[in-house]
Amino acid sequence: MNKSLGLPHADTATVLREGFGLTMSRGGICRAVQRVARKAAATWHAPRNAAQRSALAHMDDTGWKVEAQLRWLWAVVTDEITFCEILPGGGFAAAAAILGADSAGWLIHDGWVVYCKFLQAAHQSCAAHLIRGCRDLAAVATPAAARFPLAVKQLLEEGLALRDRYPEQKISPRGLWTASGRLEAKLDRLPARTYREPANRRLAQHLRHERPYWFTFLYCPGLVDATNNLAERVMRMLVVIRKNWGGNRTEKGARAQAVLTSVLCTARQQDKAVFELLTGLLRSPQPKLLDILPAEVGAIAESTPTKSAAAGELVGETFPAFDIPLRPGALSASENPSIFSSA
Repeated sequence: MNKSLGLPHADTATVLREGFGLTMSRGGICRAVQRVARKAAATWHAPRNAAQRSALAHMDDTGWKVEAQLRWLWAVVTDEITFCEILPGGGFAAAAAILGADSAGWLIHDGWVVYCKFLQAAHQSCAAHLIRGCRDLAAVATPAAARFPLAVKQLLEEGLALRDRYPEQKISPRGLWTASGRLEAKLDRLPARTYREPANRRLAQHLRHERPYWFTFLYCPGLVDATNNLAERVMRMLVVIRKNWGGNRTEKGARAQAVLTSVLCTARQQDKAVFELLTGLLRSPQPKLLDILPAEVGAIAESTPTKSAAAGELVGETFPAFDIPLRPGALSASENPSIFSSA
C-alpha cells in the first residue's frame, strides 16, 4: 500500500484497522517497511547488474525529496527488470553510476542532453515526447508559427505508422529503410530554415541536436521502441507517491524506497506473487535472494564480460535469440551499412 499505491503511513494504518481489524501505528508500519527493505537489499543488486548488461534499456528520472532536500530518482527499465536509485546528483555522473559510463547497448530516453553523453550506446529519443511538445506548442502559437511544430508532429506520426506496417508484412525491410530515409530527409529540411518565434527556434535546435536519434526504431523494427513508455509508467507511479507524501524523511527511507520500488516492479514484470515473495523473504532465517529474474537475464547478470582493449567491444557475452543483433556493434557496417544510419 505504501510503496506501490502511494498511501502515507497514517492512511495505511487506517486501511489495516478498518479493513482488516489490525491496529498498527505509523512508526510500526515504518519499521516494518524498513525490515523488508533490509531483507531485500541483497536482491536489489541483481536488477542493477542485469540492467548494466542489458542489450536494451529505457531510462528516466524525476525530482525527489529526501530530508526536504532535492534529490533525483533514477529508473532503468527493461522488458524484464526495473532498477531504481535515489542519488544527490541529476547529471551524467549519476546516470553513469547506475548504467555504467561505457554502456554499449540500446538506450531509449526522453532526449535529455545527459543521456546523449553515453557515447558508446545507440540511442532512441522518445517520439511521444516530441509529438506532445509539438501539439502543445501549436496550440498556443499563431497559425503561421504553428506550421512548423505541426509539420514535425506529422512526420513523426508518419514514422509510427510506417513502423506499424512492418509486422503486418505490408512493407519489406528495404522498403522500410528507404521510406525511413525519406522521412529523415524531410525532417532535416525543417530545422534548416530560419524561424522568428523563439519557441520555434528552440524546437529547431532540439531537432538538430537529436537528429541521429529520432528514427532508430525504424532501422531496428521490433527491437527498439519508438517511445520511452516503459520507464515512464514507473515514473508515473512514483510521481503519484511524491504528490501524496512528498518524498522520504531520512536517507534510510530513501534507500528503502529505491529497494522496494525495484523489487516490487520487477516482480510484477515477472508475474510473480509479490506477497508470497516478501512473506518467504521475511520468514527466511538466512539471507535470501528473491527469484524475480528470468534465467537468461540472471545468467547475464552473474557473468562478467571482458573487454577488448583494442576494439572496446564486449566479448563472450550471450543474449536471448532475436532476429537482429541486440548490440550496435554486433553487425558491421559492411554487412548492412544503412541499418545504423540513425543509431
